[in-house]
Amino acid sequence: MNDVILKVTGRPGDVSDRTVRNLLSGSTVRPIARTCAALEAVFSCRVEDLGFKPPRSAAPQEVPVRRRTFMASAAGTATAGLAPALAGPNRVGSSDVARLETKFAAIIAEDHKYGGLVSTETRASAMAGEALSLLQRGSTSQLVRNKLYASAAGFTSSAMWAAIDGRRFNEAQRYFDRASTLAAMSGDATIMFRIWSHAGTLYRHLGRPIDALAANDVARGLPVARRDPMFASLGQSRHAAILGLTRDSVAVERSIAQAQAAYSRADPDAQRPAWITAFYDQAEIESLALTAYLALGDFERAEAHAHRGIARLRPHMRRSRAIATARLAHAQLGQGDVDAAVATAVGTQSTHPRVTRMLEEFGNKLSIQAPRSDAAKTWNDHASTRRDAS
Repeated sequence: MNDVILKVTGRPGDVSDRTVRNLLSGSTVRPIARTCAALEAVFSCRVEDLGFKPPRSAAPQEVPVRRRTFMASAAGTATAGLAPALAGPNRVGSSDVARLETKFAAIIAEDHKYGGLVSTETRASAMAGEALSLLQRGSTSQLVRNKLYASAAGFTSSAMWAAIDGRRFNEAQRYFDRASTLAAMSGDATIMFRIWSHAGTLYRHLGRPIDALAANDVARGLPVARRDPMFASLGQSRHAAILGLTRDSVAVERSIAQAQAAYSRADPDAQRPAWITAFYDQAEIESLALTAYLALGDFERAEAHAHRGIARLRPHMRRSRAIATARLAHAQLGQGDVDAAVATAVGTQSTHPRVTRMLEEFGNKLSIQAPRSDAAKTWNDHASTRRDAS
């Protein structure tokens, strides 16, 4: 904490062993401003999240922190502040950015294969810290500096997505706050799009469609969505999935049609970030349409989109295949096709948190719809075996 205070304020910190004991014991309820700044930098969260009350005022003479420097520290550069300074001038350049981009691509690939893992979340968050630490190691050009902030924002958005996918929504909200700050500092509209689009998905999973639509509108309103039809298509597809929760079938159909039209206009050979090229294609449009029609209760259309989406999925997209298959089972059950629905559900091989939840909901619906059927017995036996195995 003292190293952080020295770095951020330019003056030595005065945090003592007694200071720490008082923080741990709860004797200190409202730390002074510079202590709060150090806590937020070290733990990468607000002091309120640590159980403290914020200072009543942060007087300029007490903590003369430049906003840009402080936001970088609060976003996770504490480890950089604690690291020994490198001797002599060091230049951070495009090769460092390229190395981070390679690691980012690996995290994206892991996510699409498994999805929702705590290990992915943790590794992505750590890589965001690594990206930010490069800013402290030497001089950079403005272009490289912006790319490093964008890289940190990208890694943080991957941690956010892993938390959303794993249904760890409190953690996802904290990553969103951090990622949106870093993205704003980078000036990169593509990563801003990803973060706000993820926020829309977060609020959709929380059952807050109004907030979800508002967040997704921020993404859709960014210049990149006007410039590149691929981004516009993704924004419309996710909008359709959210609109399903509002039960507005006309709006859902309109958004899906607009997503499809934009996708058909997009140049497939245009240079785009790895995070969008890794997953967004016709299969994802079908998947989000499936989500929308399931929410509307239009199970026949949902099933049609499920079959088309599953047929188009790339081989490595195991997580997406499992989720789409679980949704297909729901669509079949919604139409009263109990035997086919159970066969589909039994064939869903995944321990992904979202898939597990969907299969639990499937079992609950089945027990209401056809409790004494042979298909229900088959499912109950399968579910019992699945629980014992886990």
